Amino acid sequence: MKKTIILLLISSLLTCNSQGKKKPLGKSDFQREMNAKFKDASTSPLTKKGLKKFKGLDFYPIQEKFKVSAKLTKTPKGKIFNFPTTTSRIAKYKQYGIVNFTIDGKEFKLDIYKDPNPKLAYTNHLFLPFFDETSGKTSYAGGRFIDVLTTDEQKDGTIIIDFNKAYNPYCAYSDRYSCPITPRDNFIAIAIEAGVMAYKKE
Repeated sequence: MKKTIILLLISSLLTCNSQGKKKPLGKSDFQREMNAKFKDASTSPLTKKGLKKFKGLDFYPIQEKFKVSAKLTKTPKGKIFNFPTTTSRIAKYKQYGIVNFTIDGKEFKLDIYKDPNPKLAYTNHLFLPFFDETSGKTSYAGGRFIDVLTTDEQKDGTIIIDFNKAYNPYCAYSDRYSCPITPRDNFIAIAIEAGVMAYKKE
């Protein structure tokens, strides 16, 4: 009888502990990492009011068709562009190349950029900003970004672009940030229902 009671107590404690530990929000590593960053006051771009009410970012359902293998045409002599931002700051990015890809049988192309003077931690980072048919509707009006790495380039000249990892610039969450404004030419003429959705500022 004592053994039965002890086992029941242990089972009850384990159940309580598992309930107390909330599972990370999200259906992919990207979504879980984003939610963890936004929930942590030390890394979150949210306002104090927004952080207090935060229950997780809204994401479109993950769709494999939005993870594409794109043909990368590098532009070694690409120009350095002065990107206007949401403040008076000017952000400089060099055109790294052009990516061509297909979604739903339609062909698209985007310019992809690189910081000409990156910090050491971002040496391999490429910058891919874009608009699409969801912009200003179900996604952020100012366009979204995707982080791509030079280390993802393949020997056949392709590179993987996963629109399921598209995210909003921090200025979508708070006015205290200065964000590059997406070039109008980087427009995809379909609805990219993937990645982070629009956020209503608190």
